[in-house]
Formats: sequence, structure tokens, C-alpha cells
Amino acid sequence: MSEQMIFFATLVGKKLVKMKVKPYIPDFKLAFEHFCIHVRGRAVLDELEKNLQLSDWHMEPSRMTLHRFSNTSSSSLWLACTEAKGRIKKGDRTWQIAFGSGFKCNSAVWKALRDFVHMCCGGVVHANFFMIWDLVWD
Repeated sequence: MSEQMIFFATLVGKKLVKMKVKPYIPDFKLAFEHFCIHVRGRAVLDELEKNLQLSDWHMEPSRMTLHRFSNTSSSSLWLACTEAKGRIKKGDRTWQIAFGSGFKCNSAVWKALRDFVHMCCGGVVHANFFMIWDLVWD
């Protein structure tokens, strides 16, 4: 059964039948190959890893960005992706997740137009880094 069907069945069971079930959290690893998570702090990364059931492999770029650059602003979110060590290949989808103050959260899905080559020299990301991405609208 698809993730969407399981989510819908759980929602119907909870709302219409008044079943006491925990909300279903989809397996986002089936939809995305990579996760570009806003580096707010270790506690935020730990909770996202636990609740989204991500592996150390998925969390490594964000954790290394936190280690190297500390808490970053949302404008520097792409630092996590530059730490991906050449893992991103043409066609891969990356879920970009950013957090604001309070309960604010925003996300986007990006699709790689070509293989990612580590283009960071001396902490400066080259302009053509952004030419490998396409925002997914569907």
C-alpha cells in the first residue's frame, strides 16, 4: 500500500471512526534521496532524525555543517548540501527544510539537473553551484 493510502486510512480512522491511533508519519526516504536541513542546533537535528526516522547517512551533511559553522541562518542553508561529498546525482530529489522563530517551518523540493561536483573552494561556493538545481512544482 502506498504511503499516501496509509496516511489517508489513518486520518479517516482517527477523524471519522474516532479510533485512538497515533498519526502516521510517512517514510520520506521513499520520496527523497537527500535532506538539506536547516542547522538550528544539535537538539533540532536529533529530533528530526528520530521523528522522520532518518539514518546517520542522511543527517551527516547537516551535522557536519553544524560542526564546522555552528548554528546557521536560513540563508546559509545550502551549506548542508555543499557538504554532501558528491553524493548528489542527476535526478536526485533533495528536501530542503528551514525553520524560523516559533513554530515557523518552510520547505522546498529540489531536483538535481546534473551530478553534483564539490565546487567549494576556500569556503566560497561558486555561482554555477546553483545551476544544477530545479525547483520541483508537481
